[in-house]
Amino acid sequence: MHITATAVSLNVPDVDASRDFLRAHFGFEVAMSADGFASLTRPDAGVNVIFLRAGLSTFKPDTHRDAAGPGLLLVFVVDDIDAEWERLRDLVPIATSIETEPWGERYFQVLDPNGIVIQLVQWVEVAADVATSD
Repeated sequence: MHITATAVSLNVPDVDASRDFLRAHFGFEVAMSADGFASLTRPDAGVNVIFLRAGLSTFKPDTHRDAAGPGLLLVFVVDDIDAEWERLRDLVPIATSIETEPWGERYFQVLDPNGIVIQLVQWVEVAADVATSD
């Protein structure tokens, strides 16, 4: 198998709101769009983010077409988490303030207009005794 591209597709009630949120705050560009559909890209992201309007009759399997995004994280690994925190904390709804886990995951979470949790992460060094403890 040879994978040529990767995308994550999320059902949301309002495609335009999520599309505009990623464009305005995370620098994504629209690669393709149609009624109830938007595919967004960034040259450095390594993945396209697709938003589909929940309930589209073309969604397969149809048993899942009405499901929406809550319960998952859309995660972007960044070079400078503290700069992103300063940039975004007063611009967007914050779900989780910036914090660092014992294993070196420094992150915060924001909410898009459809309630999609977007997590920004930077991996930081932790003390050896913390990294190896149970």
